[in-house]
Amino acid sequence: MSTQPLKWDYPDAYIVDIQVGPEHIDHYGHVNNCEYIRWLEVVAWAHSESLGLTLARYRELDRGMVVHRHEVDYVAPGYRDEPLQIATWIERCDGKLTLERRFQLQRVTDGVTLMRAHTRFICVQLSTGKPKRMPEEYAQGYGRVALTSIG
Repeated sequence: MSTQPLKWDYPDAYIVDIQVGPEHIDHYGHVNNCEYIRWLEVVAWAHSESLGLTLARYRELDRGMVVHRHEVDYVAPGYRDEPLQIATWIERCDGKLTLERRFQLQRVTDGVTLMRAHTRFICVQLSTGKPKRMPEEYAQGYGRVALTSIG
């Protein structure tokens, strides 16, 4: 195990621990790329919930932030039984329709970055699936932790 703290790309990372299990491994013997995408969702939801923006609250407000675009850079492979950490940050929240997140996945034992990602979300009305202005609660909750202030 590394004794040094991991070096994140940005300050104030929201971090989730991941233990790579056999279910994450593909036929090449390393973590399947689909798992990286799944972990983006795991850390994004955990971060949103920490901000008080839970799935239940999304449903109450009839608004949800849905993925419009993922950009993923696979930098190095992960392997079975490795401890990993995935971090996320709100890069920007326009307070109207869009939210952007950054992600970074690192191996705990040596601090190697395995993946970086950028995701753009759009606010939709859950009952119709159509784009709809985000509630002020989202603009405030996400906006207060954003790396870039738009306004």
